Amino acid sequence: MVNSLTVHEGVGSPFIPFPSIRFRMKFTIELSERDLKFFRKALKKSREAVRHAEESEIIEAIGDVLEEIKGEEPLPDFVAKRIPKLDAMIRMLQDAEWNLPNAERERLLAMFVYFGDPEDIVPDHIPVIGYLDDIIMFELVICELHHVREAYDDFCDYRNAYEKNSQALQDGAIRRDHIDKKRQQLHQRMKRRLAKDRRTNKSTALW
Repeated sequence: MVNSLTVHEGVGSPFIPFPSIRFRMKFTIELSERDLKFFRKALKKSREAVRHAEESEIIEAIGDVLEEIKGEEPLPDFVAKRIPKLDAMIRMLQDAEWNLPNAERERLLAMFVYFGDPEDIVPDHIPVIGYLDDIIMFELVICELHHVREAYDDFCDYRNAYEKNSQALQDGAIRRDHIDKKRQQLHQRMKRRLAKDRRTNKSTALW
């Protein structure tokens, strides 16, 4: 089976000598089973690194990497548009009330370890394409964990709506009870959907 990823390049490339020229390019990358083996092997190596490192150190390191990337000029649009998503994944990991289960934490952290490695499949210092493999890895992992992202988005929406109620903020114990129950519900939903996806897409699973 072949996985397909589509990358959209931004408008107005800084490498075109005529600033007035504006264009948009779209290309699709097809990943065969052989291609996926490279990324599985890289993720396995990253997961081993996660098990021998402090989570706080990994998050701090990827935060530094993202800040460095944000300051790069020119930063390809296909990288820039994914920075907010990476920031959101870090916030999810750090959200104590969400308390992401260990299996999903390890997978996200492994992706971040790979993303933060400057000498991965395509070295990051290569102009424009240096982050291409990182983006492919990011999209593969995020696609596989999309039920995790959906559950967390629903959790944040519920928490924000709850906290808009001024009466709810008057009793911390009641608030914790409501938040805990919602988190448990969403965790169960997330696990059911992830398990179903793994049974259905076993041949293309990363893990």
